[in-house]
Amino acid sequence: MRIDIVTIFPEMVRAPLETSIVARARAEGIVEIAVHDLRAWTEDRHRSVDDAPYGGGAGMVMRPEPLFRCVEQLRAEAGPRGRTVLLSPQGRLLNHDRVRELRNADRLILLCGRYEGFDERVRLYLADDEVSIGDYVLGGGELPALVVVEAIVRLLPGALGSVASLDEESHTDGLLEYPQYTRPQEFRGWSVPEVLLSGDHAAIARWRRAERLRRTAARRPDLLERANLAEEDRAVFE
Repeated sequence: MRIDIVTIFPEMVRAPLETSIVARARAEGIVEIAVHDLRAWTEDRHRSVDDAPYGGGAGMVMRPEPLFRCVEQLRAEAGPRGRTVLLSPQGRLLNHDRVRELRNADRLILLCGRYEGFDERVRLYLADDEVSIGDYVLGGGELPALVVVEAIVRLLPGALGSVASLDEESHTDGLLEYPQYTRPQEFRGWSVPEVLLSGDHAAIARWRRAERLRRTAARRPDLLERANLAEEDRAVFE
């Protein structure tokens, strides 16, 4: 998979891509990630990427010309055309299903907005998709782009040391993850649940499933509406 990130602050994006899971995946050839400075596609001496909005109003708007030049050149390069995605608070909310959908693309071009956002013609005639990481506003799309990248890379085959790590993570099947414990067995009077020390794998599996259901019901009951619940799960609630 290839991911291109287009931004006016490339230095803000590059460092996080050189650590942890993403860095290992890049080194092993699982994913190719390129960061592009949008100002390289400007044509004036000030390297301008924004201008005042028509109709008046506060702030500046990102101009369409450099964005179109950039994306069209990236698409023309060797490799698949891919999907061009705007990072914007107006986009579809990112969740686990959306991450899996994006992971299935052979290539993504992520456009990081700034100022008051993109000229509408970028949204209408250049982008294939628009994604938001939450109902709040940030200074730009760089941090959302990094969130999207890490969420996707973790799902690529070979990126994690153990595929089983993905099986019961929060949101994988609509439920939150069960509580986790490690050594010491007792800490400041707080003990690890006995069932986890029992060696009874079936009992541990039942406990973990029940804890996932309880935790989801307490913290995110909205998730239960679309979770795939078995008959024995309903018995836990009863």
